[in-house]
Amino acid sequence: MRRAEEVGLDLVEVSPTARPPVCRILDFGKFKYAQKKKERGTHRAGSQLKELRVRPAIDKHDLEYRLDAGRKFLDQGHKVQVVCIFRGRQMAHPEHGYDVMKRVGTRSPTSARSRCTQGSHG
Repeated sequence: MRRAEEVGLDLVEVSPTARPPVCRILDFGKFKYAQKKKERGTHRAGSQLKELRVRPAIDKHDLEYRLDAGRKFLDQGHKVQVVCIFRGRQMAHPEHGYDVMKRVGTRSPTSARSRCTQGSHG
């Protein structure tokens, strides 16, 4: 008690249930703030919406690999958005992108559901 007063801090009982009880010399305001943060928990790392980016000329195996990653995201409780990205001359043939998105739709798990239809953005 005397040592805590000399330093200008508080003597705080950290673990009252332990035998013998554990006390520390620290700033009580900082201690309460840290406890409150710990009770609230940490924020989730990453976002809830995961994006899978595919191209119109994607290979069958590469598409399967991306869809496996999407299934893992769905199992973890995330939302998954599949985006087909066109470059240069690929924009002249949007039907290739529609075919890829149809393959994605047929290979998606039965628990997944589509929220929006295919469309062109940007």
